[in-house]
Amino acid sequence: MFMKETILLVGHGSRDEEGNVEVDEFAQYWQSKHPDWRIEVCWIEHATVLPDAGLDKAAEGSDRVILLPLILNAAGHVKMELPEYLEQARLRHPQVQFLMGRHLGVDERILKLVRMRIHSAMVTLDMPDPKTTSIILLGRGSSDMSANGEVAKMARWVFETTRHDQVDYAFTGITYPRVETVVARQVASGAMQIIIAPYYLFTGRLIKRIENQVQRMTRQYPQIAFSLAGYLGINDRVVEVLESRLAEVREHSVSMMECDGCRIREIAHEHGIDHHH
Repeated sequence: MFMKETILLVGHGSRDEEGNVEVDEFAQYWQSKHPDWRIEVCWIEHATVLPDAGLDKAAEGSDRVILLPLILNAAGHVKMELPEYLEQARLRHPQVQFLMGRHLGVDERILKLVRMRIHSAMVTLDMPDPKTTSIILLGRGSSDMSANGEVAKMARWVFETTRHDQVDYAFTGITYPRVETVVARQVASGAMQIIIAPYYLFTGRLIKRIENQVQRMTRQYPQIAFSLAGYLGINDRVVEVLESRLAEVREHSVSMMECDGCRIREIAHEHGIDHHH
């Protein structure tokens, strides 16, 4: 019997509507590659369609809903909140199978994309010596140390696969170090050019804040050539990783997110720990 399946793509959500529009455009781009699939979209916060509504819509006419987090690093949103939304959806729609895939995470295809963005930034600087051009991979920042560790891991991968002598990481909020501190260290250690590479999928308020920060630091350090790399955006590398996450779920017919129903999440819920960043 043919199973009717819906893929529910879950973005983080932004107070800047442009960021939410880009998630929608990404879903349309992916849908164009698979016209026979049904792909729906919702956001964790700061958007019109939140997870409950997204799951209800995806369940209409479906035998199975596969939720895929369109998120780089898994913190409380992915580990605790999304599994909770799934549990509630199972109660509302007992006839539908709800499964969840892994977030994008640290993947070699994402690494290639980060390196492409860094290369484009090098081009804007007229291809200087990478030995004197430092990189700062700038992540969102979380209270979840594993999520922060994924940013650090990606920075290390960039170092291992390029010729840049300095590849550091920083965060835009919640945790440290912040970008201004890392820039000061790199300048003190002799960097002549600095590329700041936002480790973000889409635009939003934080991307615009980063743009302002780079402008300010350009004035603060007139002897340093700064370049702001582009965020990751709508592209085939992200699609490839999503399709791998989807294939994992389809192959095993079980949720691949380790915190869907795990005891750690249950304990956190019992103690009222629902912090989502």
